[in-house]
Amino acid sequence: ARLVESGGGLVQAGGSLRLSCAASGRSFSKYALAWFRQVPGKEREFVAAISDSGSSTYYEDNVKGRFTISRDNAKPTVYLYLQMDNLKPEDTAVYYCAASLLPTTRTPAVKGEYDDWGQGTQVTVSS
Repeated sequence: ARLVESGGGLVQAGGSLRLSCAASGRSFSKYALAWFRQVPGKEREFVAAISDSGSSTYYEDNVKGRFTISRDNAKPTVYLYLQMDNLKPEDTAVYYCAASLLPTTRTPAVKGEYDDWGQGTQVTVSS
């Protein structure tokens, strides 16, 4: 299985970015997907998750109303997206996509729920 993120970059506060993650190598359309982020010296933290069909979404409180997670269950590659609006300097981090082995999860923020991870893409928000 392979997860490849793209779309990171440098943006001013208040701006927008759209992250993408291409997932291939297993039937990712059947599994929940998520975005996490990490800054140096801190734990990787949950950002957002989406169920296999896209019918259920979950967000970390600090990004609710600003970030939108979505997915395209195309085959053979499934695409996961994170639309990030009204970005703040505290959103600066490396963003990772992750894939579960379950179609949905009651604990989407738990890193142990996810089996596959991408290599990450850097997002930097300047003030």
